[in-house]
Amino acid sequence: MAEKPLRPPEQCACDAASIAALHKAGREGLTLSFQRLDRMGAPCGFGMSGVCCRICHMGPCRITPKHPAGICGADADTIVARNFLREVAGGAAAHSDHARHLVLLLKDVAEGKSPDYTLKDPAALRRAAARYGLAPEGRTDPELARALAGTLLNEFAAQEETLATLRLAPLKRQSLWTARELAPAGIDRMIVEAMHRTHIGVDHDYAHLLLHAFRTALADGWGGSRIASVVSDILFGTPSPVRSRVNLGVLDEATVNVVVHGHEPALSEMLAAASRDPEILAQARRAGAAGITLAGLCCTANEILMRHGIPIAGSFLQQELAIVTGAVEMMIIDVQCCMPSLTDVARAYHTEVVSTSAIARTIGATDRPFHAEDAYAQAKALLARAIENFARRDPAKVAIPAVTEPLVAGFSVEAIKYMLGGSYRASFRPLNDAIIQGRIAGVAGIVGCNTPRERMDDYTNALTRELLAQNVLVLKTGCAAIASAKAGMLTPEAAFAAAGPGLREVCEAVGMPPVLHMGSCVDNSRLLEAAAEIVAEGGLGDDIAQVPVVGVAPEWMSEKAISIGCYFVASGIDVILGHPFHISGSERVTRFLNEEVREIGGASFHVCPTPGEAAATVMRLLAERRRRLGIDRQAERKLMDMADRRKLDV
Repeated sequence: MAEKPLRPPEQCACDAASIAALHKAGREGLTLSFQRLDRMGAPCGFGMSGVCCRICHMGPCRITPKHPAGICGADADTIVARNFLREVAGGAAAHSDHARHLVLLLKDVAEGKSPDYTLKDPAALRRAAARYGLAPEGRTDPELARALAGTLLNEFAAQEETLATLRLAPLKRQSLWTARELAPAGIDRMIVEAMHRTHIGVDHDYAHLLLHAFRTALADGWGGSRIASVVSDILFGTPSPVRSRVNLGVLDEATVNVVVHGHEPALSEMLAAASRDPEILAQARRAGAAGITLAGLCCTANEILMRHGIPIAGSFLQQELAIVTGAVEMMIIDVQCCMPSLTDVARAYHTEVVSTSAIARTIGATDRPFHAEDAYAQAKALLARAIENFARRDPAKVAIPAVTEPLVAGFSVEAIKYMLGGSYRASFRPLNDAIIQGRIAGVAGIVGCNTPRERMDDYTNALTRELLAQNVLVLKTGCAAIASAKAGMLTPEAAFAAAGPGLREVCEAVGMPPVLHMGSCVDNSRLLEAAAEIVAEGGLGDDIAQVPVVGVAPEWMSEKAISIGCYFVASGIDVILGHPFHISGSERVTRFLNEEVREIGGASFHVCPTPGEAAATVMRLLAERRRRLGIDRQAERKLMDMADRRKLDV
């Protein structure tokens, strides 16, 4: 049988840098994620439809019309729902464990055990403490941070009481969660219970299982992910707008290039500081380099971009391509989204892959577990090792695509409020008014990774352009934000070319891009925070389910994305998927997630295989919400004379 032909690079990616790197990889005989997908052939139909059960060892069982039940009697509805819940639990665990490490670091900093870190944003500390009912009076910042850390650790351990972080949601949404028995208890309990429910012989009711999927996801979105963003702001600073650049061209042939990749920001914060250390820079010059270039990949990239302006080398699917440039001395990885293939690609070059997480090992990588107690010294040691690798670089293998784009990032909710109202009148009122008046049709949160099954960034960018043209303000996180950055949509100037007249007017008045970069994938909680701020500001309903807002995951691929989608829907935000979950083997599960859950929380999932279909669905959903609010007609703007005022009879 002839081998399946491989896609040319132009069918794998949109941006010129990735296409050039893919051509180089082909010339050098390297196999990357795109080629591995092409050579794998058609995916398993049972896995794609969710009807393969491997939970016990009587099987595996595969459900077909001829054999509609597994050995234990579980049918397609039970098996699909169990598999779905386990995916949600995996995604919630990834985000929440990230948060746990940050809370433990906050505790250590408060107790003086990690002297290289400080409480960088005391105002963020006091805002968070107030939200959790901790009185700041009479307490020093370290004392308050220690109390907050204790409260947040209880969010993981709580057995009976519901998450305190849920109180950050609108009151009506809190009441709905309570009435529907969706309010989660402790994060760890929800995840453990998800695994228990899906063990053989426990929960067999597909609807019951799916409701716990939403409960577990809420423990992520309003628990783990929200906590991670809160603590990151305290320790590393609340993001504010910052200029930088993006794509593989940020690497520099004349410098030592160090790329950080993963999700945990503690080490990358130290690397950002150490890369400017005079001692390290002098060492680089002695090695013949012009200096140090630190760049990010994936979500760590978004973290250090927002707070330091460190440039982004690329997104999830560009991690191998960064090494293919031949110019990366060291890639430092920790957890989540780091491909095990990195070390295979690195063997073709001089690049050293260093694994820094105690819970994540990669065969072929140098193992250097990171400890916060001497963080800065470890960061300097890693950079010194990268400088040593510079001498091993083969100039003949170096080819950095000369492709970058400018961007503006760092739009936390606090930054947006300041941008809209200044220091003394910071609020969402101008945004709410623009939505009410029809200048902005609504808000779309576009999130998620990318997958080699799609032409990288194609769907995401086509959808974004169409929504901007129809006056939709776009909020982005993670690799979806990087996609827009590479396409030149993360600058204020982009509003002139891409946005419709109403959105363009708002962007020009405020001086903001039409696409707001709000952080890493764990920062999807900032999108929920923004939706809650819109509700609190008034004029657009008293629940998130009433606000003209929609979520989209165009090119998603991970379990985290499934959890994110579920906590958006459970919060009252419709979610559009570029490709479906692995649930098609159960009509009941599919109908529950895409239709029936709307009766529970006011939102559901929608599958749209093309960006055109997604754009039409976004506009339909926003229009429905505008109609229910009575703001479906653009308000006429005119000057009033005294006769007009008398007619108002007020």
